[in-house]
Amino acid sequence: MLLPMKLFLLFATFLCAAALRIPAATPAARPNLVLILADDCTKADTELYGGQAKTPNLMRLAREGMTFTQCFQAAPTCSPTRHALYTAKYPVKTGAHPNHTFVKPGVTSVAQWLKSAGYRAAISGKTHINPPEAFPFEYLSENSISPEKRHTTNPDFAAVEKFLGDCAKSAKPFGLLLCSNEPHSPWDKGDASAYPPERLTLPPIFVDTPATRSDYSKYLAEITYFDGQVGEALALIDKLGLRDNTVVIVLTEQGNSFPYAKWTCYDAGVGSGLVVRWPGRAKAGSTSDALVEYIDMVPTFFEAAGLPLPNDLDGKSFLPVLTGRANRHKTHVFALQTTRGIIAGPEYYGIRTVRDARHRYIVNLTPEATFKNAATNQESFKEWRAAAQAGDANAVRLTRNYQHRPSEELYDCVTDPWNQQNLIADPKHAATVAALRRQLAQWMEAQGDRGQETEMTALDRVWKKGDPK
Repeated sequence: MLLPMKLFLLFATFLCAAALRIPAATPAARPNLVLILADDCTKADTELYGGQAKTPNLMRLAREGMTFTQCFQAAPTCSPTRHALYTAKYPVKTGAHPNHTFVKPGVTSVAQWLKSAGYRAAISGKTHINPPEAFPFEYLSENSISPEKRHTTNPDFAAVEKFLGDCAKSAKPFGLLLCSNEPHSPWDKGDASAYPPERLTLPPIFVDTPATRSDYSKYLAEITYFDGQVGEALALIDKLGLRDNTVVIVLTEQGNSFPYAKWTCYDAGVGSGLVVRWPGRAKAGSTSDALVEYIDMVPTFFEAAGLPLPNDLDGKSFLPVLTGRANRHKTHVFALQTTRGIIAGPEYYGIRTVRDARHRYIVNLTPEATFKNAATNQESFKEWRAAAQAGDANAVRLTRNYQHRPSEELYDCVTDPWNQQNLIADPKHAATVAALRRQLAQWMEAQGDRGQETEMTALDRVWKKGDPK
């Protein structure tokens, strides 16, 4: 009887080992998630996407994972971006379409979904999400920081190391969001001397003035500072032996706060850098041109982990692209800008947009209004105006087009990546305009977006301390 018993035990051990190879069969086999988010960073300014800001850690991550060239977000401002990212829903549907906003009652988030699946869910650094009960993350900080101050903080890596160490020791799967406040202005971190203003190549959407060059230098230094935070996170993951079972996602967020980026629906405003490392699954050193959105990030991770999600999300998993089984994801991506209520903004200026693989179509809901924001109050923009008044034709064009726009715009994002040549009146593009106009109208209807009527309700969706809503 001894030999049969040994065979039985051997067979049972084999069955258990086989079961452990199925990710959904045991929490220990489920991948972890580390999502690292920048703040107001135009991807084209990073070394990874051909820019001047040195980003050695992003470059390393790209060598170890997949880099996406066409990732977009649902809004070009901080708070709507984060709400959409964490809820996997577009802003109007959740009520989180203006800046400094909050979601409607009943809207759930990745924090709740992770906890329901047996994960720990934590965040360190910038939050800018409300109400707290919809986003029940563990907040990681060695110091006491009031919720009202957390939208201007950086990750606390001492607290992060303790959290990761606890998870490693207990074999508890986790989802961790590391949200930087860089390179959001004021640009006062990093080594600006590494970027001498006189040696910089300015983007074609800038007027060349002294203040512009000085600000751009300090901004590029903060991108490198953010890259250092990416390096700190990767070092902790390696140190604690978590690398092989952790999906790392880095997003550069909306564009910078110079004109034509943040607060706009041009590619520089709603486009984002995206790198994903998943050892053994995402091909190292690979690149994808698939159209993906921020609202797709959480669904992708949850499918990778074999975890359930609510069935009413706008986001869709791009796991087949990540694992090399597909090269396409979406045919269209959408975004909006609600200018009502922003700092130094106009009474209203709503923007809606749709983009396919090549063209971006934009609707300005109130083109009769003058577009303005914090960027138009900057010293650099004052210099742009002065240059325009002095007869600089480029300054005249850039200042005029930024603040005064037609009702519709169309751009070829392949030949015109900075969205400067409006093709809306070109009859050769009439079919493209008609198709994109139809896509945008259908999206707005599905989201319950009533255009200007929705814009005028924006102030009702701005979070205030103690707000019972």
